[in-house]
Amino acid sequence: MKINLFKLKKQLGEQGISFCYSGPVSKDLMNEISEVFEQKMKMEDVNRTTVGKVFSMIVEQIENIMKYSDEIITDATLQEELRVGIIVIGRCEDDMFFVMTGNKIHNHKVDKMQKKLTTIHQMNQIELKQYYKQQRRKEPDKDSKGAGLGFIELARRASCPIEFDFEKINDTMSFFTITTKFKEASKCKI
Repeated sequence: MKINLFKLKKQLGEQGISFCYSGPVSKDLMNEISEVFEQKMKMEDVNRTTVGKVFSMIVEQIENIMKYSDEIITDATLQEELRVGIIVIGRCEDDMFFVMTGNKIHNHKVDKMQKKLTTIHQMNQIELKQYYKQQRRKEPDKDSKGAGLGFIELARRASCPIEFDFEKINDTMSFFTITTKFKEASKCKI
């Protein structure tokens, strides 16, 4: 197999992608990715508010892979299970930062997730704030590995509605993709 990395790098650059990773995800990897991207943004004179928002989106979306990806590998050395996904970070032409993540999920989870994300997608910032408060008071869903507030938090921090997609792979699995975007606030040094 021969992959032309120069062409791949060029294609990534044309899409505004400055970081792409596909494979097993861990807390250490999440910290490294977040730290590297935070430093890159500081070097580009991105303001502190924007750095914080993008940083929190990176962390939240990677945590979603770590909690909910149904593609799991076992690391014999660490004696733990790692969840697999893809992380893409970059900047759009309209000067928005974007964070995209994707991972496999079981098909029986798709409808419930799609309903939840569609509801969130249709809300404005005031409605999202109220919905967040309402959901915090509820008991977590039985399938949830957290408070279930991650998608709401992403939508509240994003500059435009979150984007999502489910692509059926086979009779048991689908590929879930979520994208958040954040417009850079006024340019000022960190």
